[in-house]
Amino acid sequence: MAFQRTTSQRTKGIVMSRIAVPQPVLAFGIALCVVGCGFPMGGSDVGPSRSKGPRVVTTVSMVTDLVREIGGDRIEVIGLMGEGVDPHLYKPTTRDVKEVSRADAVFYCGLMLEGRMQDVLEKVRAGGKPVHAVTESIDAGRLRSPGAFAGHHDPHVWMDVALWSDCVETVVRRLSELDREGHTVYRSNGDRVRGELAELDSYVREVIGTIPERRRVLVTAHDAFGYFGKAYGIGVRSAQGISTESEPGVHDINRLVDFLVERRIAAVFVESSVPASNVRAVVEGAAGRGWRVEIGPSLYSDAMGAAGTYEGTYIGMIDHNATAIARSLGGRAPERGRLGLLAESIPASDSGG
Repeated sequence: MAFQRTTSQRTKGIVMSRIAVPQPVLAFGIALCVVGCGFPMGGSDVGPSRSKGPRVVTTVSMVTDLVREIGGDRIEVIGLMGEGVDPHLYKPTTRDVKEVSRADAVFYCGLMLEGRMQDVLEKVRAGGKPVHAVTESIDAGRLRSPGAFAGHHDPHVWMDVALWSDCVETVVRRLSELDREGHTVYRSNGDRVRGELAELDSYVREVIGTIPERRRVLVTAHDAFGYFGKAYGIGVRSAQGISTESEPGVHDINRLVDFLVERRIAAVFVESSVPASNVRAVVEGAAGRGWRVEIGPSLYSDAMGAAGTYEGTYIGMIDHNATAIARSLGGRAPERGRLGLLAESIPASDSGG
């Protein structure tokens, strides 16, 4: 199978960062950047982008990445939630409230993802500040509405790359309202992003399709992958529901153990922003029933990877997830992902397909 390996605009800097550079030259370059470029030595996990244009505050890292890619150098972006942050449980800090109050506009995911920030966002909107959910234009008919989520829609829309791509138009339109002179830039960047996401969507569909059908089941810590399963044809099971606020009971764990043993599922996955204890309990339960289950590579669900890394971009996050899932469940995918940029090679499953 030949996988497409084109380097997008957003990953060119990461490609260069992985080219070997002599240490004296590297040290001089870092020092020059720190002194001359105002490189942030601390602060938030996400950090602001540098611009004299509109100041935009974002919530989860996926929204931060999307707004940054479309806004480019015309806007300053301050992301509130960085690596490993669970937005379901996140409580706004004094700093967050201050950043939101200073912003010219605020972008968030919506669909109750940022549950504990909702009051702050509504108060700011009531005060006249532009506050926009990037999901506001998605047709409700395309949203999941699991019964366990108390009548709300599943907010994890970024797991379906094509659905997340629909949020691009909202960001382009809202930034253009904020900065009319930048409309051409926002439109051009939005078109580029949609093209990149179309390529990513094709890759995910291709590698997930190589998993043997009887093993095409994704078992994770919480139900963040429902859109992924629906879009790419893979069953999804989880220990917890859509929100991480409720803990699974013994009955939930035992039911999942029964499923793993009956279906002979070889791997389950932990998530970077969710404690792994429930997944470990499932693995131990299966072992007690005589079935060995591996814990696959950690997946990115409610937050991206570390800022400044490939996995710290939306494209890198999804590339990692799709590659890890495919290779761990007996499918075929490049060990370093679509572009060869994953931080670590992902081992292939050693169990029979």
